[in-house]
Amino acid sequence: MPNVAAKAATQVAENLHRIPHAASVMADCIEDGIDAVKRVGKHTSDATEELMDDAVNRVKRHPVESLVTAFALGFILGGLVDWLTRRK
Repeated sequence: MPNVAAKAATQVAENLHRIPHAASVMADCIEDGIDAVKRVGKHTSDATEELMDDAVNRVKRHPVESLVTAFALGFILGGLVDWLTRRK
């Protein structure tokens, strides 16, 4: 039985030396994940800003078409909401 306890103590000692390395690897993985999320957020922000700029330029170039489109979409969505609420 003492032999088993000695082997267990040896295994525990070996594994305790691996913990700092495992923690370091986990910290690196978390940092990489945070960097990836930041890059995605920046890319999404840039794409949204570009979309808004394109929409503003389109409205400036075609104001009447934009107004008619907005009115038509509002009318259709309003009719859809009205239909859905009356259906119940």
